[in-house]
Formats: sequence, C-alpha cells, structure tokens
Amino acid sequence: MRKKMPARTHRQMVEAWKKDPEFKGAFDETETEFALLRELLAARRKAGMTQAGVAAKMGTRPTAVTRLETALSANRHSPTLATLKKYARAVGCKLEVHLVPSKAR
Repeated sequence: MRKKMPARTHRQMVEAWKKDPEFKGAFDETETEFALLRELLAARRKAGMTQAGVAAKMGTRPTAVTRLETALSANRHSPTLATLKKYARAVGCKLEVHLVPSKAR
C-alpha cells in the first residue's frame, strides 16, 4: 500500500513552482491580466450580478462577458478601454488606469 501524499493548496503549489526561474518569468508576465480579472470579478460579485446581468447593462450578449473574463485568464485577448469602461459602468464602477514605477528600473 502506497502512502498518500498530503494535499497542497493551489497557492502552495504556485509558490513552489515560482522557485523555477522559467515558471516565475512566465507567471510574472501574466500578473497584470490576472490582477485585472480579479478586479472585474470582485466588482461583479460586489454588485451582486451575473455575467448575464452585466451583459444586459453593457448592451451585449452574456457570451461576450464570458469571453472577456476567460480571455483575461488565458492571456488570449486584450480588451479595449471602451469595453472595460462599459463593464465598469455595468457593475457600478468607474475605470481608472494607473502607471506604477517598476521595481527594476
């Protein structure tokens, strides 16, 4: 009988993988997209809305909102500022864009 390995959380696995420089580089490349996705999902959740509800307020189809949210997580699509503004308005927010100095100058 083989001994079962203790389960690790997703966060623990990612932290372990980040020790590999190649993984860390690829992970860091997607930081902005995932931060934006977290913001979108948090705003939609706070507004108590579904993707269909956001789509209705944006004047689009629910599949467009699904594509927007999933494309950010897969780094397949860069939404336009106009689309992000519509999404923000739909969930009762205002879009703000900030440039932050990078740590490595």
